[in-house]
Amino acid sequence: MDVSKTKSSFYRRLYVAYLIDSGLASNIPALTEATGMPRRTAQDTVAALADLDIICEFEQEKGARNHAGQYRIRDWGAIDRGWIEQNLEPIKTVLGYP
Repeated sequence: MDVSKTKSSFYRRLYVAYLIDSGLASNIPALTEATGMPRRTAQDTVAALADLDIICEFEQEKGARNHAGQYRIRDWGAIDRGWIEQNLEPIKTVLGYP
């Protein structure tokens, strides 16, 4: 299946936001494990969520060092999280994720 770069980038952002919000992968190591994407791609994808008006913030663990903590989705903006849940399998198929 031929998928445009724009569509795969959009779906990747939606999927990462979903993983963070659902608690399945709320930090970079967990995202790389869940998706198989390289660390830098995961970092760039989280940073790019703001382009979709998805507000994602990092919460540092109290007393922890070296950026130990997790991301939280504070606001989905215009994105419908329910649509993502309903279309999770097609999204993963487009992205080639298990």
